[in-house]
Amino acid sequence: MSNLSGTFNSIQKWLFPALEEEIGKLTSKQHELILVLELVRPERFMMPFQWSGKGRPPQERRHMLKAFIAKNIYDLPTTKVLLENLKTSPSLRRLCGWEYPGQIPSEATFSRAFKDFAELNLPDLIHRTLIKEHLGTRIIGHSSLDSTAIKGREKACRKNTPAKKIRKKRGRKSNAEKAVMAAEAQTEIKTRRLELQPERSLQDNLADLPVECDWGGKQNSQGKYEYWKGYKLHISTGDGGIPLSALLTSASPHDSQAAIPLMQKTEAVVGQIFYDLADSAYDAPEIHAFSRSLGHVPVIDPNKRRGVATELDPAKKIRFRGRTVVERTNSELKDNYGGRHIRVKGPAKVFCHLMFGIIAIAVKQLFNMLC
Repeated sequence: MSNLSGTFNSIQKWLFPALEEEIGKLTSKQHELILVLELVRPERFMMPFQWSGKGRPPQERRHMLKAFIAKNIYDLPTTKVLLENLKTSPSLRRLCGWEYPGQIPSEATFSRAFKDFAELNLPDLIHRTLIKEHLGTRIIGHSSLDSTAIKGREKACRKNTPAKKIRKKRGRKSNAEKAVMAAEAQTEIKTRRLELQPERSLQDNLADLPVECDWGGKQNSQGKYEYWKGYKLHISTGDGGIPLSALLTSASPHDSQAAIPLMQKTEAVVGQIFYDLADSAYDAPEIHAFSRSLGHVPVIDPNKRRGVATELDPAKKIRFRGRTVVERTNSELKDNYGGRHIRVKGPAKVFCHLMFGIIAIAVKQLFNMLC
């Protein structure tokens, strides 16, 4: 964090005044964009896009990466709106790297660049690098887990629907029998996945999770079920509201299915974590055991559906209140950083778009810790 403090002081004392002399007074969003770009330093991630000397030289991907980060910071709904802002705002255009409107690539070129970023999972790599650099050796008091619904704009995929094992029995089955059989099949699938995950690597666990667009449902805070078509974004948020890691799944898998891979992903980029905070959806013996195997203390709200009316002890109840930090991260992503503007299709592109917002939130919260 000492390096981060030096960077922040340098930006505040020297970079902001110099830029204001060059391009005029900066807005709050432009200040935020500058902080993100200075901490990310996009040029160090451009190695895969270097020109090999064959064919036509591609448009500068570094400038377009800056523009896509600006799109989420400004919460712009489409790339077309982003291009309009770049052409009409000289200060924003110059911050992204273009001097004149005629230098800005076309919308199709932006689309091809975004596809390249998504295929390389570049935003997730940038986020993991940032967390490793600034929190990799630090002690994290709490890691709060939660998921949020991401509405997609594509057809639902049928292959994510688990196959129902129908017992051969004479006569017609009642609706109650069919419901019981479907519940048993779904429970068997969930249990099998949770049992296997602790013994597998992060890559194997991620490959096992469904990621295609489908239908999902979740109980809201009022106790009513809400249904949506799209995906789920699973986030682990640390102290201070800093997103530590994230992964995307289909909308249908239960939250508990992504808990162990999310813990594995978080453990790979941060120092020691003391407590894992999660709601009752994560109350499973396998998740408790895996959290303890990492040296963490699981503080998970007991699930009343298990038939045993247990409660957290008073000390854990107080600590559990801190879990709301991940809910604020979900709200921040959706309200201010592009989480509601999903205009791309496919899990790779959707995750790419969301991670640009996660990067901006992470940098914002890192600098907030210094203020």
